Parts: sequence; C-alpha cells; structure tokens
Amino acid sequence: MAEKMMICTVCPRGCSIKVVGEGSRIDSIEGFSCKRGEKYATDEFILPRRIFTSTVRIEGSDEPLLPVRSNAVVPKAKLFEIAAEVRKTRVVSPVRISDVIIKDVLGLGVDIVACRNA
Repeated sequence: MAEKMMICTVCPRGCSIKVVGEGSRIDSIEGFSCKRGEKYATDEFILPRRIFTSTVRIEGSDEPLLPVRSNAVVPKAKLFEIAAEVRKTRVVSPVRISDVIIKDVLGLGVDIVACRNA
C-alpha cells in the first residue's frame, strides 16, 4: 500500500492532500477542498503528467539556444527520455514561435514546439 502526500496546484488554496492506494487503485483521498483538487490528486497518484520545457541548439541566430516546450502534458516518467531526444536536436534559424521542432516525440502524440521567434 502506497501513501503519497501532495500540494494541490489547481487553485491558490494549495490544499495538502493525502492519497492512499496501490497502482491505479485508490483507497482514500483526504485534504482536498474541491472536486478539482480531488481530480488533481487522483491523476497525480495514478499517472503524473507535466509540461516538458527545455532548450535546443540553434544555428544562424544571435542566441545559441532556443527555448522549447511540449504542446501538451506528457507522462512524468518520460521526461528524461524526452530530454535525451531534445539534446540530439539542432535547428537552423529562422524559427517562428509554435513551430514544431520535434513531431510526435517518443510516439506520445505530443510535439516539442518553439517558445519564441529566432
């Protein structure tokens, strides 16, 4: 049986939530003040997800690095694998904000996109 404590980030309240369960089974959730907090805690316990942010090398620009991010949330467990793919990537200027830098990274259905023009 696993127990996980977390701070909800959905609203400014920052509720301290305790989730007890195993795998995808949740036995109890305590400490949330709203339904959004309960959903956040459930999702965070079963499959935590994050927006990936990083930089890639860019040629032909005043700056050596271009900030990038995922255009949707990705499983937290895949962040290091995504970072390895991003490290291999080089782009050439010009690049526009929201241009796809890596399409369908790791087959997750999520693209890595540029965060600024360069």
